[in-house]
Amino acid sequence: MKKEINLSGGIDLDAVVNNTDKRIDGRKSDELRAVRFTKDFIPSAKGSVLVEMGNTRVICTASVEESVPGWMRFQNVPGGWVTAEYSMLPAATQDRTKREASQGKIGGRTMEIQRLIGRSLRAVVDLQKLGRRQIYLDCDVIQADGGTRTASITGSYVALRLAIKRLMKEGLIKENPVTEGLAAISVGIHKGVPILDLCYLEDSSAEVDANFVMTESGKI
Repeated sequence: MKKEINLSGGIDLDAVVNNTDKRIDGRKSDELRAVRFTKDFIPSAKGSVLVEMGNTRVICTASVEESVPGWMRFQNVPGGWVTAEYSMLPAATQDRTKREASQGKIGGRTMEIQRLIGRSLRAVVDLQKLGRRQIYLDCDVIQADGGTRTASITGSYVALRLAIKRLMKEGLIKENPVTEGLAAISVGIHKGVPILDLCYLEDSSAEVDANFVMTESGKI
């Protein structure tokens, strides 16, 4: 007697094959939301961008500090550093989110996202070419509809490139330390169908979801 083995991993293959996988907002399963970048959104920043992915909106700014973190000085680590901070406007979500500053500590989710953004950017930056300076990428979510961390990574990359361009124009950096392009996106399985770029309603009810950070050369 033959046993039936499910190789689909819970995926509704009929919906995928027959293209009956229309989503909450009418997109196809492999369709991105509309993406828009508004450069130099914050004139006082060395580099800045407003990134919009559907109804998710994040302001990303790059600030340059002509020094490196204390641990680099104490350990005599050469080169510079790239780091990130992430926060969300209280009214960015349907129900008001308390400011973490008012609670006196950074939440675990925020810390995880900040580390993810920083590590993603450092993967495409030659820190030796950056010199003895640190670049801060600040990501402020002003409207959240899913994918805020992936929008923050992509937006931070754009803000970083703008800041580097300005530093090179000012003669502070001789060679571009950014080695290749970088972007991030979310994927998941919603009602048995694999989908790309989840909105909040999909993300909150998905069976599986994950974030992917990709480089121009195809590394994940």
